[in-house]
Amino acid sequence: MANLKIGVVGCGRIGKLHINNLINSVPGVEVAAVADPMLDKSGAREWLAERGITTVSTDFMDVINNPEVEVVFVCSSTDTHCQVSMEAVKAGKHVFCEKPIDYDIDKIKALLALVEEKGVKFQVGFNRRFDHNHKAVADAVKDGTVGDPHIVIVSSRDPEPPPASYVAVSGGIFYDMMIHDFDMVRYVTGSEAVEISAVGSCLVNPNLQEESGIPDVDTAVVTMKMANGAIAVINNSRQAVYGYDQRVEVFGSKGMASDANDLRNTATVMTVDGAVSQKPLWFFLERYNQAFINQVLSFVDAIQNDKPTAVGAVDGLRPVLMAKAATESCQNGGAWVKVEA
Repeated sequence: MANLKIGVVGCGRIGKLHINNLINSVPGVEVAAVADPMLDKSGAREWLAERGITTVSTDFMDVINNPEVEVVFVCSSTDTHCQVSMEAVKAGKHVFCEKPIDYDIDKIKALLALVEEKGVKFQVGFNRRFDHNHKAVADAVKDGTVGDPHIVIVSSRDPEPPPASYVAVSGGIFYDMMIHDFDMVRYVTGSEAVEISAVGSCLVNPNLQEESGIPDVDTAVVTMKMANGAIAVINNSRQAVYGYDQRVEVFGSKGMASDANDLRNTATVMTVDGAVSQKPLWFFLERYNQAFINQVLSFVDAIQNDKPTAVGAVDGLRPVLMAKAATESCQNGGAWVKVEA
């Protein structure tokens, strides 16, 4: 079987991560072309040349119109995800799109309809579903080990906050950060949120709203009523000084499943002064790199063997609907908001 030819749009942090993984960890593929508007200003052209990738451009349409390219990875800035995806799907290319697809619900729905019309494979980059820890928790629910899920708790805390300039164009904590956790709740419960209540505050940076220019928060708790009767709670913080804190717990009618943070090592040193263990891994590039690889392996398998993608187009829509409801609730003092169907 010939190598699957992949074009990548976006060569920033996440684009480079995918390119390295495609080259080093995903058999049966070839990075055939890359586009990024900052190609010459960011040093990306040289970085790509070092990896033998010379078909490059500052115009993403050059990747989409390249007759060799069969699959497009959309790793550009969030505000371009939907546009690039639409053009790629129109051209009949399979698409892997980083999250979120867009903040505009109507744009996402139009893309989903186009994906259905063209019959291409489309996967959204909710990589945490492919993490070994979180998958084990989800499996314990799916196989009935813990019974019916009653309470789900997701803790997700970044080691340090992004700059206010990033927050200003991020869509806010519910779209930018908690969107992964909305997807995780759907993943482990196998159910959809029907109603959401959210509260938040600026505890890490009291001046966040003034500096970013948007009514965002850096500390938030969301409670959800799920269609299957479960209650889910997500807590987010932009700053956990001890490292990247990622934990999931499902309490059910027959038991409980939970996971812990990945640590630098699992040794605990005990002396007369006490016990010392390592802190969690620092950030998502360390914590979830294997999950990034696993999701791409799954996507490539879906293309090569004509299977449904593990995280399909509708999975890109539902967490955005949840983020929209959470944002509205938080701005209205935690009032319950129904999740739009």
